Amino acid sequence: MSRDLSLTRNIGIAAHIDAGKTTTTERILRYTGMIHKIGEVHDGGATTDWMEQEKERGITITSAAVSCQWQFPTVLGKPDANTKSYYFNIIDTPGHVDFTVEVERSMRVLDGLIALFSAVDGVEPQSETVWRQANRYKVPRIGFVNKMDRAGADFLMVVNQVREMLGAKAVPLQLPIGAEDGFKGVVDLIKMKGIIWDDATEGMTYSEIPVPDDMKEDVDYWRAQLIEAVAEYDDKLMEKFFENPDSISEAEVHEAIRKACIDLSIVPMMCGSSFKNKGVQTALDAVCRYLPSPVDVDDTEGTDPDTGEKIFRKPNAKEPFAALAFKIMTDPFVGRLAFFRCYSGHLDAGSYVRNVRSGKNERISRIMKMFANKQNPIDFIEAGDIAAAVGFKEIKTGDTLCDENHLIVLENMFIPEPVISVAVEPKTQADVDKMGMAIAKLVEEDPTLRVKTDEDTGQTILSGMGELHLEIIVDRMRREFKVEINQGNPQVAYKEAFGTTIEHREVLKKQSGGRGKFADIQFSIGPADEEWLAANPDKKSFQFVNDLFGGSIPKEFVPAITKGFETSMSTGVLAGFPVNNMKVRVFDGSYHDVDSDAMSFELCAKAGFRTAGKKAKPTLLEPIMKVEVVTPDQYMGDVTGDLNRRRGMLEGMDSRGNLQVIKAKVPLSEMFGYVTQLRSLSSGRATSTMEFSHYNPAPNNIAEEVMAKNKGKVKDEE
Repeated sequence: MSRDLSLTRNIGIAAHIDAGKTTTTERILRYTGMIHKIGEVHDGGATTDWMEQEKERGITITSAAVSCQWQFPTVLGKPDANTKSYYFNIIDTPGHVDFTVEVERSMRVLDGLIALFSAVDGVEPQSETVWRQANRYKVPRIGFVNKMDRAGADFLMVVNQVREMLGAKAVPLQLPIGAEDGFKGVVDLIKMKGIIWDDATEGMTYSEIPVPDDMKEDVDYWRAQLIEAVAEYDDKLMEKFFENPDSISEAEVHEAIRKACIDLSIVPMMCGSSFKNKGVQTALDAVCRYLPSPVDVDDTEGTDPDTGEKIFRKPNAKEPFAALAFKIMTDPFVGRLAFFRCYSGHLDAGSYVRNVRSGKNERISRIMKMFANKQNPIDFIEAGDIAAAVGFKEIKTGDTLCDENHLIVLENMFIPEPVISVAVEPKTQADVDKMGMAIAKLVEEDPTLRVKTDEDTGQTILSGMGELHLEIIVDRMRREFKVEINQGNPQVAYKEAFGTTIEHREVLKKQSGGRGKFADIQFSIGPADEEWLAANPDKKSFQFVNDLFGGSIPKEFVPAITKGFETSMSTGVLAGFPVNNMKVRVFDGSYHDVDSDAMSFELCAKAGFRTAGKKAKPTLLEPIMKVEVVTPDQYMGDVTGDLNRRRGMLEGMDSRGNLQVIKAKVPLSEMFGYVTQLRSLSSGRATSTMEFSHYNPAPNNIAEEVMAKNKGKVKDEE
């Protein structure tokens, strides 16, 4: 029997580190009856933090999927005749920027999001990153301000920050009754009643109270704000609003909020304290009320692999099957699990699907519903659902799985570039093979982990998103795969760029009897155009302009020239780092009837890049990080002095309670070991967060140092 799709919600929970994502997920599982005892993160008992490393550190590393059912609507938390069972797929995502790809791929397959904020800290750097990711995939979201019971909690401050820093139209649906230790409930601005949760039932049920007298003014003001925000969205409501604002019914308000939320026009804001079991229940009600089901979102858009035409699939079990694999995980017992979201159609366990990237048919031997790291087998999966499959021979993150007779390619996800590398080598001969296997599995699981071999030293270089990311990877190799390895110091991932555009003519001539090689290209090389970069943000930043005319070079050789320049970009002319943003314009040249072939032109382009690149004022770019330090007042001077020594650019300071928040941009090369240094400066009281911001030209002394280090590695190709 098919499930009613309008009662399904695929949601994620995303936020900055320590905003309470996992604690909130744990509460949701308790309220929906999936677990009978609440596990706490700090005790290492949370359901979705199942990895050893997660339990030890108290952080989330991989996104975990769980499913549950929630009864809605209820009367004071108790079901009645109108209550329906809503089916939730929830993904708990990590908060550390090092694991940002976990959030990225979850966003790609979700229909809605609960964005958590800490009531004390407000909008933090990672909150901004998560928000940008949600905007990229146009995910509707609800804001939930957690930790209202903590000292310094301020709901309206956070609402204001969401407006200013994230540029979203945040509209409060509730106001807290009391704050900090006195936080006991909320006033619902739609019902105009107070809600107090019963501690005896762990907040399962609640009672309603009239609006407290001392809050009436504030409540009326924010209610008017809410009605005005939703009335803007619906003309009928606008008329009612001007005639008599009180004539607008609850159902009309809910409907208008839902429309505006799905349209990304507003972000409804709620508050509570997950740890104290307050507010999560109303947030779940809001998910049912305002966030879209698979039916409410636009039809899934894909392209036909043969013709390149756009195709649409409706979220319906009758449509041809189409799904996107968004995460690969290796389980010690069942082998490789591929998590996928089914967008259309129906798939039975044991049947075949086509992997469009590899062009092969794969048999899905079993389909599982995941509950953190436990698998529950199911017979089939239908449109709108999320599950994991076993039985794949070959699969990567972002592959499209579809019906063999109705091919479609779904949009892949954005994978950020790594910023830091570390060299690893096996300790003993026995570890060599094990290490190769371990790395192959880890790369398969984690698309942000890149591996290459240094040609000169023969070392394996792992590149990732940050120190913590690489630390976890090395730790997993030791524990899961039992590989003993030595690791080097972390290295920064520099890039190169050209400063000016120059013209050049490159001729390749090799004639030694018999068929020779001949190619002649005239081209200009330099930085890519700003307009082009703005129009192609996700491309490899290689702009190729073909200005050949009159048959000076036959057009069948143009792809070879393009390929020659594009492959050269991976090793720059200064110190062998990848080149960022390059434009090549080929405008003339010549060829030989016999000696010219595609290979000749490709080699000619590579040689031309080497020679011309040196004249085009190449510069070394270094990654700049966005750093935020929260410190008590007395250490302010020491912290800022230390950031200045690290070539930091201070961007602003503001205060949160009795703490100072310092924002700065600092080169990554200066940030190694910063956390330890900061602890010793502030007696362990200051904390910092860091995420990648952009690339900037490195100062001459730094550039010379890096080039001298890499001198022996870049060989001029003869």
